[in-house]
Amino acid sequence: MAGCIRNLAATVFGAALTASVMAGAARAEETIKVGILHSLSGTMAISETTLKDVMLMLIEEQNKKGGVLGKKLEAVVVDPASDWPLFAEKARELIEKDKVAAVFGCWTSVSRKSVLPVFEELNGLLFYPVQYEGEESQRNVFYTGAAPNQQAIPAVDYLMNDEGVERWVLAGTDYVYPRTTNKILEAYLKSKGVAEEDIMINYTPFGHSDWQTIVADISKFGSAGKKTAVVSTINGDANVPFYKELGNQGIKAEDIPVVAFSVGEEELAGLDTAPLVGHLAAWNYFQSVDTPENEEFIAGWKGFIGDEKRVTNDPMEAHYIGFNMWVKAVEKAGTTDPDAVIDSIVGVSVPNLSGGYSTMMPNHHITKPVLIGEIQEDGQFETVWETPGLVVGDEWSDYLEDSKSLIADWRAPMSCGNFNTATGKCGGKGVN
Repeated sequence: MAGCIRNLAATVFGAALTASVMAGAARAEETIKVGILHSLSGTMAISETTLKDVMLMLIEEQNKKGGVLGKKLEAVVVDPASDWPLFAEKARELIEKDKVAAVFGCWTSVSRKSVLPVFEELNGLLFYPVQYEGEESQRNVFYTGAAPNQQAIPAVDYLMNDEGVERWVLAGTDYVYPRTTNKILEAYLKSKGVAEEDIMINYTPFGHSDWQTIVADISKFGSAGKKTAVVSTINGDANVPFYKELGNQGIKAEDIPVVAFSVGEEELAGLDTAPLVGHLAAWNYFQSVDTPENEEFIAGWKGFIGDEKRVTNDPMEAHYIGFNMWVKAVEKAGTTDPDAVIDSIVGVSVPNLSGGYSTMMPNHHITKPVLIGEIQEDGQFETVWETPGLVVGDEWSDYLEDSKSLIADWRAPMSCGNFNTATGKCGGKGVN
């Protein structure tokens, strides 16, 4: 009898345990998990923390609309701490352990390059929201930031045609994005007749703080009697001492203008902008853009974050576009399955904040307007130039010998990230 009671108890306990496990699994299936892979500490936290915050806002807003496919979205936030190998480890954790449907993250190209093999191996989805150097189109990645022809090339054209610049300082942080971008810009400038002696190239480590000698060299380079400009691909918190030293040495925008590709409203919020007035940045969005969509976005952001002084910036808009494209593609496919989303997202159009609609193209890049903004005393930008329409992101540069014959198209039957139009062959993964 005692054995029967024990067996009955074991059966009841086992059934209860099974029910508990099943209930837990059911609860897990009631939400769709979204990964957020941004540095919340280290040298890139100055730029990336805001991107984590805006993703939380977008997820909250979508949940108020009913979620996606009738399920609430659940944010899973990790901190890769500006440690490039750790990005890959955290990406694997998000996909394998947390079972996220998509990941929104990375800032630097070295962090993106670190995670590419993980997303390919595990067939995950990455939405990458920052301007980058191009020379890449990966099946599992959607590039919602600017390619070089949507930022770097137009910025140089503006300086050359509107400002009469003849000498060029290409100053960057020492990693793949600045080096490749400057390789493209050097080739582009030479194609426009700029002599090699009129191009100065300089690289510094992440977090570089002693700019006195470099800024003095820039000042000397600019004293040759030709209009000189600095094209800056300096990333992260190194921008603070760089701009401070420009001010210390009395370099004003009317003398040697700086056009930055990685300095937006968030970075300027930590600077004394008085010496920087008149310097430039090239982006696809500024907080100062006057559209109803942007007004609504800014109001939502300030309300969510609870701080009227917090600003918006270009990579935030890229997440806004990418997130809404993912939602629309999932609803179109009727599933979060990565293969189905990849098939459904090409051609998806959503409003951008600068006016009009941005579209996901077959090369997994989007259409974007290009804006040149001038720094104002309040840390905002006044748009001084913009493209007449939206520009299609060019994944492979027309100015590099190894790239000019390559195109990407992830639709069947091509399904290739680096198809060589000269040989008629696909090169493989679409990554150089």
